[in-house]
Amino acid sequence: MATGKNPLFDTATTLGKILLFLGVSAICGVLVAGLLVPAAAVSGSAASGSIKFFDTLPAELQVDPPSQSTTVLAADGSVIANLYAENRTRVSLDQMSPYIKDAVIAIEDSRFYEHGGVDTTGIMRALISTARGNKQGASTITQQYVNNVINSSLEAEGKGDQVLLNGVNKGVGDKLREMKLAIALEKKFTKEQILEGYLNIVFFNRDAYGIEAASKFFFSTTAKDLTLPQAALLAGVVNSPSFYDPIANPENAKNRRDLVLGSMLSTGKIQQAEYAAAVATPVETKVTPARQGCAYSTTAPYFCDYVLHLLLNNPAYGADADERAKKVFRGGLTIKTTLDPGAQAVAQAQVDGSAGANPDKWGAALVSVQPGTGKITNMAQNTVWFPAEGKFDSQLNFSVDQYDVDGNDLNGLGGAQPGSTMKPFTFAEWLNEGKSMNTVVNGAVRKYPLNFRWRNSCGVTTGAYNTAEKGLGAAEDLQNAEENYYRSMSVLEGLYNSINTVTFASAAQLDFCGIQKTVDAVGLHSGLPARDGSGQPTRDASGKLTDPNPKINMFTTANLLGSTQTSPLTMASAFATFANDGKYCEPIAITEVTDQTGAQLPAQATNCRDALKPEVARGVNFALQEVLNRGSGSLIQPRISTRTSFPIAAKTGTSNNNGSTWVVGHTSGLATASWFGDALGSQQRAGQNVTINGKFYRGVDGYMIAGPQFSNFMSTVAPTYGTNPFPAPPSNLVTGPAPVVRPTTPATKEAAPTPTEKPEPSPSPSDKKK
Repeated sequence: MATGKNPLFDTATTLGKILLFLGVSAICGVLVAGLLVPAAAVSGSAASGSIKFFDTLPAELQVDPPSQSTTVLAADGSVIANLYAENRTRVSLDQMSPYIKDAVIAIEDSRFYEHGGVDTTGIMRALISTARGNKQGASTITQQYVNNVINSSLEAEGKGDQVLLNGVNKGVGDKLREMKLAIALEKKFTKEQILEGYLNIVFFNRDAYGIEAASKFFFSTTAKDLTLPQAALLAGVVNSPSFYDPIANPENAKNRRDLVLGSMLSTGKIQQAEYAAAVATPVETKVTPARQGCAYSTTAPYFCDYVLHLLLNNPAYGADADERAKKVFRGGLTIKTTLDPGAQAVAQAQVDGSAGANPDKWGAALVSVQPGTGKITNMAQNTVWFPAEGKFDSQLNFSVDQYDVDGNDLNGLGGAQPGSTMKPFTFAEWLNEGKSMNTVVNGAVRKYPLNFRWRNSCGVTTGAYNTAEKGLGAAEDLQNAEENYYRSMSVLEGLYNSINTVTFASAAQLDFCGIQKTVDAVGLHSGLPARDGSGQPTRDASGKLTDPNPKINMFTTANLLGSTQTSPLTMASAFATFANDGKYCEPIAITEVTDQTGAQLPAQATNCRDALKPEVARGVNFALQEVLNRGSGSLIQPRISTRTSFPIAAKTGTSNNNGSTWVVGHTSGLATASWFGDALGSQQRAGQNVTINGKFYRGVDGYMIAGPQFSNFMSTVAPTYGTNPFPAPPSNLVTGPAPVVRPTTPATKEAAPTPTEKPEPSPSPSDKKK
């Protein structure tokens, strides 16, 4: 049953309007009394009672800075992306056009400089107008500011359902509280501070909070450069951002704008000629879409997403996920990163060109770090964030792990099998045990049966290669990619030609405990969490991952040839250890974070440690230069010109089914991992008998696509970071012929080859992990 209205209080009747008028007049008396205390003496019991009632209302308003946009910057200060819950950029009053200040006051609160927070004259005028049947608002700019501050705080606390809107869900108590707070605010702040706060917090559009964001969104300008017609239009939008939206409702917006202009004229803020010219100006917007988030970054969306996850996972930014999100998306942070936009642009061009139109969705990634600092200079991949016709879309980052060390999500693919790019670490342990790289081993041995006696001083080595024992758990006889390399050769030749049997022959003379320590020391680990027997990530009773970044188990012989998925960032950082004379540096992406007050917040700092003996690192560099000089990477030697190369070391790598291919290498100043392969689902797709970028491949090997990515990128970018010769290893680790020496001083710098160039098949053996 519907509840009927009491005719005495029905504001549709004449009597109801009179009673409403009298009731609110009494409230005004209370407010006037409160407004005058303590400046005037109080007499009479009625006045005293009013003051007591008024004093019981809350008077404290916490005016925190409103939600502001966070900006992610590259190393050179250029913008990578903006992150926000509310798109807002705070500006001072002197950075706003005088037109916008005058326009807002004229239309919203013409007596702004005359009242003390509540305009009793305005209230009486509004009441009389309402009694006559014409609704008229009476909230001052100060009251509106109070309302916006309260609502902004509620939104920031996740209490958006409690937001109070003018005239919609406010009761008398809410209005009284707003008035009392407005009066208190006027006693605490100057008129200029209140006006500045209001213009920075007020809502114009779902993509524009505050006058600076509104100026950019609607007119692609700044608050300081707003013209009179533009300022009047924006001042009019405040009253009803949807109804007066100049994009959706230009006619409504023009009528409101002209009303604002009329108010400015009547209050003496503009002259008749200015008014006439402004009214004659058509409503024209020049929209700059406010694209929030890393997904809209035009330079480095996946690097930006990595940075965002680092912050959201950092307990220094809040005790829980909600607090950290509030800090990042509402805190107006400025995040300075390590990204080099020039290097990023070159890397992006390379990965975009590697697979061409890419209907089969092959993945490509290029990531680089600086030896000695760990700074990530570029992180590119050949995908787009949002689905688009003819594009490979993915939100997974191909360059990073799935989870960080604490089990927090990094939105990463988790890496891929590194193949023969793992071989340098067995080679490093060979040198670490004092053996010469020119020692000859028997590469003809293909059988390593189940009872083979591997050396291991701290565990048990598993894995067997013996076709005769295949039914008992052994794999088939160890294979090389080409038949004519089952012979004796030096460990050096075995590495630069990527001969699987030589890697095993050398490992048979080593302590596997030492190989494990070498791999751990340079930061190598799986990009995927440890899994249980059913294939699910292992978790404790609380659901937390027990081992998000497990070690690569080098006691399993298959890992000598790179069976465990590893991320490109991990590989680049490991190879940077060779360039840094044996010191490993953790990769970092964030160098500085400041909040809206300029206060410093926790960032990342260079963190390096001794990992390898300097002589071991130098010996590996010596050998990996030979990979490019005369080995499996001889066709992808980076060059500054057609005849001039520079000191650079690298290793190619290919998985068994050719579905994961690599080149990882370094100069003295830059280490880069280049990857090409299957980035879909189970990552089991074979890169065999496939057509990529218009070319048929019987089997994709490391030097074929990942190789040119690496070569073209390093040819262009590496000289910027330094290409000093690597220090020579001690003579006891090197005997036999010297490496091929090439000129290192270019006459001129030429452009790198185009991304689509592919070398012809190499006469040397490929490096498939067979």
